[in-house]
Amino acid sequence: MTPKRRMFARLTVWTGVVVSAVFAYFALRNARLDEVWSSLAASEYEWTAPALAVMTLAFFIRALRWQVLFAPSRRPPFRLVASALYVGYFFNNILPARTGDAASILALNRRARTPIAEATGTLVVERVFDLLSLLLLLFVSLPWLPDLSWVHTAAVLAGSLIAAVALIVMALAVFGERPFVFAGRHLARVRFLADLGIGEAATSLFRGLHGLRRLWAGLVCFALTVLSWLVLAVGFWLVTIAFDLGLPYPAGLLVVIAVGLGMVLPSSPAALGVFEGATVLALAAYGVPNSEAVSYALVLHALNALPFLLLALVLLRPYRGQIPLRSHGEASTSSAGEPSRT
Repeated sequence: MTPKRRMFARLTVWTGVVVSAVFAYFALRNARLDEVWSSLAASEYEWTAPALAVMTLAFFIRALRWQVLFAPSRRPPFRLVASALYVGYFFNNILPARTGDAASILALNRRARTPIAEATGTLVVERVFDLLSLLLLLFVSLPWLPDLSWVHTAAVLAGSLIAAVALIVMALAVFGERPFVFAGRHLARVRFLADLGIGEAATSLFRGLHGLRRLWAGLVCFALTVLSWLVLAVGFWLVTIAFDLGLPYPAGLLVVIAVGLGMVLPSSPAALGVFEGATVLALAAYGVPNSEAVSYALVLHALNALPFLLLALVLLRPYRGQIPLRSHGEASTSSAGEPSRT
């Protein structure tokens, strides 16, 4: 890693630490530890079993969503996609700055021989659809939500994102693969980039944008994205029942939206602090006391993170020695465009 890249990696990590600390402070500033402990002790944890089952269903819906983003002729088997997605979730829980995204790409490359650039393109489309669907759900559900102070900010973000996506889709429709071929041809003239297969990587990246180039694939992917959030919200709402918060289903959906939007920011491993702060912010709109909101957030976060850690010894076995992640989340790969053969 060059000194500049090392400095950028460290800056990203420390930015995540600061962001997590700010969110954690917001979550805990008005909480009393004795009240948090009392709320945790009084909860009905039998509700976490169905909540965990629903969250697992949401995970598999998102795995199906990722599979659909590949062109039919290049679509990896579902079990390999789900396995690679699990790898990504696992590494997001132990490393900062969403390093798990790179791990998912490498895992799919190792098991399904999917080109890294193509998988990267699909992941970019995923993140765009995640943001769009969360903002759509926010505005559609507003009649059933309490007053929110951050709706105007969300509206600005939604407008900017929609405009950017529209421009990208129009450019892909008008120019097709030509800009990618042009860029790949010229970058390949640089010796060390040619050795990395940058020309093929540009074409693979274009293929990975299938969800933005094909209307039907984009619609199916977007529908699955919305469905995954709605299902996840059921799990979040079931946990509110465990804490006897007396909240309706839209409260679970609002927590999903707040946490999902918060995940856009760089953070510490498992989004520690960001998850809790976003949850407390969402529940504050319903007048939930800060201490109860923190206890709910801690259990909810555990349900989202611990299963991926506890199952690691079994589910990561096929990848042993195959996902070389360097320090600070840099993915070490042997080829930018072709699958690794090691």
